[in-house]
Order: sequence, then structure tokens, then C-alpha cells
Amino acid sequence: MSMLDPSPTTSKEVPVRTEPLNRRLRVLFNGQFVADTTSAVYVFEQGHLPIYYIPMADVRADVLRTSRTSTHCPRKGDAVYWSVEVGNRRAEDAVWGYPTPFPQVSELANYVAFYWDKMDGWFEEDEEVFVHARDPYHRVDVLQSSRHVEVSLDGVVLADTHRPHLLFETSLPTRYYIPKVDVQLDRLRSSSTTTSCPYKGTAAYFDVATSEDPSADGVAHDIVWFYPAPLPEIPKIENLLCFFNEKVDITVDGVLQPRPQTHWS
Repeated sequence: MSMLDPSPTTSKEVPVRTEPLNRRLRVLFNGQFVADTTSAVYVFEQGHLPIYYIPMADVRADVLRTSRTSTHCPRKGDAVYWSVEVGNRRAEDAVWGYPTPFPQVSELANYVAFYWDKMDGWFEEDEEVFVHARDPYHRVDVLQSSRHVEVSLDGVVLADTHRPHLLFETSLPTRYYIPKVDVQLDRLRSSSTTTSCPYKGTAAYFDVATSEDPSADGVAHDIVWFYPAPLPEIPKIENLLCFFNEKVDITVDGVLQPRPQTHWS
């Protein structure tokens, strides 16, 4: 569920920069690790999520198939591509690199990157990373609070608590995680939606019935989520319920909070 702004250390003066990952990184495809390195770097590019770049020497040459695809980047130069083939599976144009990059990013000459979704798994040390590379400048803090938080939609109170957990995440609105006992659970309807966050884990969702009449069509879809088994770094939000600030009215200590404008609005 995370949507990041450019790293705060990336600026117009340095549109592309690299930084050592300092962790073992492995890439899994069709049951085999096709890359295994302790020398990967982050590439931070203005307006983009960070990307892992891996030394070509640490990618299995036997699984790479040269592609005719090429692209041009005004910041890095001309990219060439490879497909990845392991057993009976092939990921077309899954790897790219800049053999002769522009001088300002000359360090990329011997590195390649993989399209995240074309691979089956990514591991930092022995822990799997989901969705995209974790930005080392992205922070998530969860703080217990005694502030009064009320959540409502269309005039119907959905939650009322004095014991929320406030989640502060870089570049995102404050999220209010609420104990189930303080939520009108009879208005929640199970949803099949799930999403994954590289910093928090896999979230499940609820729809909300805004009408007490079960035959009415007053249902707001996927506006509540929770993490039944969050990543070990974020244990405080386990099984607490969070409502989309963008879609409900949240009152904190008697003050109605503005609905933030994000890509979930």
C-alpha cells in the first residue's frame, strides 16, 4: 500500500545517484536463485522508487538470453535487455543495463537491474522483500495514543476510541489503527481484496455497510484494512483496524481532519 515520493536526498541537482545496499541480495525465478550478491547498490532517481542494481558478475550468465530490445533514458543513456530462462519458464526482457552509461552515472556500467514483477521472489539476507525495493530513507513509526478518534461515513459513526495506534509513514497521511472492540463490527463485510506493503506486510480488507437495512445497496468497498500478521518490524498494528482517511470522516480530539488527497482518494 505504500506510495513513495522521491527520496529526500534526491534533488534536481542530482537526478540519479547510487548508494551501497550493504546487504546480501538474492533474486528467485522458477525455483532457482538467478542473482546472488553482497555488492548491490540502490539507484535513486528523481520521481521513481529506488531500484536494486546488481553487479553483472553476480548474475547467472547461463540463464540470460540476449534481447533485441533497447531503450533510451535521458538521465542514464541507452539500455540493453536480456530475458531470463530457467527450465520451462522464460521472463521476456526482465533484465536491463547500461553498458556505456552517461559519464555522470558511469558506475552503472557493470550493473544490471531486474523488473520486480517478472521475478518470483526477492530476499535481503534471508528475509523476503515484497512489492518493491525498500527505501532506506522511508520510515514507519507506530505510537500508542490516548487521543479521541472518531470515524464516520455519511453521518454513521463507525469507530470511536481513546486508544488508537497512530502510524506515521514517510510521505503518507497519518493512519489511525483502532482496536476491534472500538469499531462497529456489525457494519463490516469481508472483502476478497488484499494488498502488500514492503514495510508492513500483507493487508486484508473490509467493506462497510452504511445502511442498517441489509437489503439496501449502501456499501463502501475496501475502506478498512488490517494486518493479521504484520512484518516483525511493525508488530504494534497487528489486527487493529484502519479506515481510509481519504474516504471517511475522522475526528481527532473533537477536530474534523481534512480528507487527504492521495492516489487512493
